[in-house]
Amino acid sequence: MRPESFKYFESVGERCLLDLAEQREAGTKVVGVYCLFAPTELIRAAGAIPVSLCGKKEAPIPHAEKVLPVNLCPLIKSSYGYAMTDTCPYFSASDLLVGETTCDGKKKMFEFLGRIKPLFLMHLPHTSEGDGALRYWLSEILALRDFLETHTGIKVEPKELRKQITIHNRIRKLVRRISDANAGRNVLLSGLDMMTVMETKSFSVDLDDYLLKLEQFAGQLDSMATQEVTSTWSNAPRILLTGCPAGKGSEKVLRLIEECGGIVVCQENCTGVKGLDLLVDESQPDPFLALAQRYLRIPCSCITPNSGRLALLRNLIEEYRIDGVVDLTWQCCHTYNIESRLVGDMVEANYNLPFLHLETDYSNSDIEQLRTRIEAFLEMADWHCRTEDRPAARSCGS
Repeated sequence: MRPESFKYFESVGERCLLDLAEQREAGTKVVGVYCLFAPTELIRAAGAIPVSLCGKKEAPIPHAEKVLPVNLCPLIKSSYGYAMTDTCPYFSASDLLVGETTCDGKKKMFEFLGRIKPLFLMHLPHTSEGDGALRYWLSEILALRDFLETHTGIKVEPKELRKQITIHNRIRKLVRRISDANAGRNVLLSGLDMMTVMETKSFSVDLDDYLLKLEQFAGQLDSMATQEVTSTWSNAPRILLTGCPAGKGSEKVLRLIEECGGIVVCQENCTGVKGLDLLVDESQPDPFLALAQRYLRIPCSCITPNSGRLALLRNLIEEYRIDGVVDLTWQCCHTYNIESRLVGDMVEANYNLPFLHLETDYSNSDIEQLRTRIEAFLEMADWHCRTEDRPAARSCGS
C-alpha cells in the first residue's frame, strides 16, 4: 500500500510546468540538462532553474532519424527528436542547454542542438584519477559558471553556491533514505513506484517545498516499515537493475521484471541511486573545487577505469539482499555494453548470483523475447531467494 503522500510525486511533472511558466514570466531562466554530470547547484546559484531533457520515449525517434544515424542509441535520438520537433514542453521552456561529452554520439548530437538554443558543452576528462583530471574538470566548472553568468545576468556568489550545495546534499540524503525503504525484508514500493519518486528530483522548481514533501514521504515509509504487514513482494526474488538510465516511456524492462514475478528493489543507474551517496564536501573552502571533486566521482561507464561502479554495485547487492542482477544496455551504447562483462564477472565471481545482460531499444518489438529471457532468469533468482541466507539489511533511514 502506497503512502498517502505518493500522490504528490505522481503529479510533479504537471506542477513543474506550471511553476516554470510563472518563473519565466518573472524573468527567471530555465536550463535544460542531459546528464548527472551537470552541476545543478551551480545552475541554481546563477538564479536559474535546471530541468532534465534526457529523452525517454520512442515517439520522437523517427523524426531524429531524418538527421541522425538509425544505428544510434535511442536515448540520443529521443532527446534530439524532441528538440527538433519542439514536442517536449520542458525543452520549449528551456532558455539554455548544458551538454556533456559522456559519449561520442551525444557530443556530436549536441552540435545540432547548439543550432537550436544556446548550449554549453562540458568536456569530461576520460579518467577521474589524478590531479590533472581534477584541474581540467574544475576549469570546465568555472567555464560553465561564466556561461551562466553571461546569460542570466547574475553573478554566482560563493555564499549562494554554498547554500545550494547544502540544499542538494539534503535532497540526495532524503532520496537515498527513501530508496533504502526497500532494503528491508518488507518491500514497501514497487520498482515502478520508486522510479516515479526518483525522477522527481529532476523536475522540482521550489526546492524548499520539495524537501518538505521528501521528508513527509520518508517519514511515512519509516512508519510503514515498523508495521508487521507482509507486503505483496515478500517472497518475490529481489532484483537489482543496473546499466543505462530508464524512465517513464523507457521502463519496459523494469515493468517486465515485475510482471513476471520479480521485484526491483534497487536501481543503480542515472535514474536511481547512482550519485546519491556522493555528497559535495561542505567544509571545502572553495565551493567550486568541492563541486568538481564531487561530480568527477560519478561512476559512469564513460570514465575509465570505472571502479566506482563496481564498488557501488557490491554495496547495493549486500545492502538490498539481492537475488539477481539485470544489466540494461540501450542499443549502440558501447561503453555500457563493454562494461557489462566486467559487471557480470564481478556478480558471478563474488556473489554467485544470476546475471542477465539485456540489450534493447525503446520499441516494443522485442517484448516477448525479453519476457522469455526474464522469466528464465527469474527462475534462477527465485531459487537463490529460497535457498540462500542473505546478509542482514540496513534499516530504513540508517
